[in-house]
Amino acid sequence: MIKYWLMFFVTVFTIPVYVVSVGVNLFGLFGKLPSFEVLEKPNTNEASELYSSDGVLLGKYFRYNKKDVPYNLLSKNVVNALIATEDYEFFEHSGISLYGLLRAGIYSIILRRKAGGGSTLTQQLAKFLFQTRGQCYDGVLVRIPVLRMLIIKTKEWVTAIKLERMYSKEEIIAMYLNNVCFGNNAYGIDAASRTYFGIDQSELSYDQAALLISVLRGPSYYNPVKNTDRAKSRRDNVILFNLMNHGYITKNDYDNYTSKEIDIKLHKNDDYNSGIAPYFRANIKKYLINWGKQHGYDIFSDGLRIFTTLDSRMQKYAEEAVFEHMKNLQNKFEKHIGESNPWIDEDGNEIDGFIEKIIPTTDTYRELIDKYGKDEALRYIYIPRKTKLFSWNGDVEVEISPYDEIKYNQKILHAGMISIDPYSGFVKTWVGGINYDHFKFDHVKQGKRQCGSTFKPFIYATALECGMSPDDIVYDLPTTFDMGPNLPPWTPKNSNNVYTGEAMTLRQALSRSVNSIAASLVKTYSPKLICEYAHKLGISSQISAVPSICFGSSDVSVMELTSAYCPFVNQGIWTQPICITRIEDKYGRVIAKFIPDKHEAISKKTASEMLYMLRGAAEEKKGTFAGLSIELKKDNKIGGKTGTTSNQSDGWTVGVINKLCVGVWVGGDNRCIHFRNLSLGQGAAMARPIFEKFLLKLYADKSLGYKKENFIYG
Repeated sequence: MIKYWLMFFVTVFTIPVYVVSVGVNLFGLFGKLPSFEVLEKPNTNEASELYSSDGVLLGKYFRYNKKDVPYNLLSKNVVNALIATEDYEFFEHSGISLYGLLRAGIYSIILRRKAGGGSTLTQQLAKFLFQTRGQCYDGVLVRIPVLRMLIIKTKEWVTAIKLERMYSKEEIIAMYLNNVCFGNNAYGIDAASRTYFGIDQSELSYDQAALLISVLRGPSYYNPVKNTDRAKSRRDNVILFNLMNHGYITKNDYDNYTSKEIDIKLHKNDDYNSGIAPYFRANIKKYLINWGKQHGYDIFSDGLRIFTTLDSRMQKYAEEAVFEHMKNLQNKFEKHIGESNPWIDEDGNEIDGFIEKIIPTTDTYRELIDKYGKDEALRYIYIPRKTKLFSWNGDVEVEISPYDEIKYNQKILHAGMISIDPYSGFVKTWVGGINYDHFKFDHVKQGKRQCGSTFKPFIYATALECGMSPDDIVYDLPTTFDMGPNLPPWTPKNSNNVYTGEAMTLRQALSRSVNSIAASLVKTYSPKLICEYAHKLGISSQISAVPSICFGSSDVSVMELTSAYCPFVNQGIWTQPICITRIEDKYGRVIAKFIPDKHEAISKKTASEMLYMLRGAAEEKKGTFAGLSIELKKDNKIGGKTGTTSNQSDGWTVGVINKLCVGVWVGGDNRCIHFRNLSLGQGAAMARPIFEKFLLKLYADKSLGYKKENFIYG
């Protein structure tokens, strides 16, 4: 009898000592437990969300695709399905279920079968959210196979009890459903419902909720896309049966739900390559990563809400305008070049070895290096493989070598487009290219090209600031520059190589884009002064103070060029373009606000006169906007400037209306790829139609507030 009492007291004494020893990691034998700080602020890896100015979710930044939903907004169907199946006593126990432990022990030890159901929801949460089985919590004894699982389970019990003391039952349920993996890169119930059904989790029916809960037992094994029959069997025979057994649904409900086939189509709406404004989202991501480093936030896990200036409706119209025009332009380009290659030199001859020279600069080659190494990459460049090529009628899967893929892609024309509110500096649309999935290079901010005659307004603005008037008379005569010692003089030519000697107003000269008059103004007021005004107006790139600036010879981005036109509309005030208005943390607290810088670039008088000058493109005879749609010009004040660089390498248009400045660039990836005549390759043909199509769409949508009107000053 004494022996049994002794065994009882030893057991009663040993168990608490053992549990306490595990809890304090005695002598480092058992390994650490998650700290109070970790339990209080778990790393939930919540995706950050990017919103348009009109409240549309543009996309997410995440390591794990998830969004936290508070308990009071969780689907009751999901909560009931989870509890009925995984832990029916959840609201009665304190983190550990004695019934569950006893059941698990009987099944595993006596019956030699898989236990299942031994861990409570709180224990499961401790396991996957706080990584209690991770190496960082290993101790000496944990490495012993016989003791390992006992110690791990003890840690989970202790952690579960701590969690029950720190959080309410409702908070634990919410933490569980917001962080568990449902497969297919969907973490949390919000992402799961959107991924599998394309709906908000609050809309899930019982059969849908049951299917998602069935996945939790094994996201791969019960994958409802790949293993549909297996997932349906668990949905019907386990989850829905438990719901009926515990009184959540009736027998009729059960029969109705189990008769339904699984209807799933994966919705990957948060893929970085698809969706609206992918180039804009990529640019914002780069900025937010740096911002986060400076301010202690991680955009991929902190669940931030970023509110942008982009209007999703306007963005849709911008993308449509680019698509419609570029599809047509590419067709013209292919007919224009025929069977020949488009990469030609100044004399119109094909450049020998062009593809070989650019191979090292391409993404295709870099992918080969990543896969095969630098030494082997060049060998694989000529070996055919299955590849998806871009086409304006949708992706085409072909067997083609990387070399021929590069050659194919070099024949494709590209575009960049942005629109900016000149008063607030808000970027309203951003189309960085024709297809982000295939062409990641951003032609709005990342790319810089010579801007041609779209630079001329800065020359004319300088002249106006120095006392000239839009009605002053100028003459189409040659202007010659002294280029310095041992260099021949230079006389800029007009596009048709003719000097008419005609007298015209300054406004007419700008509207017709007469090179000789721009050159005379450059010589009169000096390249240096013109560069200073261009920088004041918003050009941030380096501009060479040389006579050739009359042709727009310096490289600029679409974004900065468009921004530099904004002071003409905004009474001479330059406002820094911004893309973000505010950032909130996961709790809705504003942690950052963004206010653009402003400065006076030119006088209000000059700005008003420049608007009058820019309108001349549409109103004067032979103006570069003369071919603009009659619908746009009728009862409307619209202005702008086109630009074409040497050999038609780049086509530009910057257009202005009362509330918007729009910039467009079109060209090849390389300057040597272009149309071979001016009628097809000028800015009015390559870029202006995008501006035109976009504006027609804006005016047609009355909800946007853009309407035909005169410019408003003062």
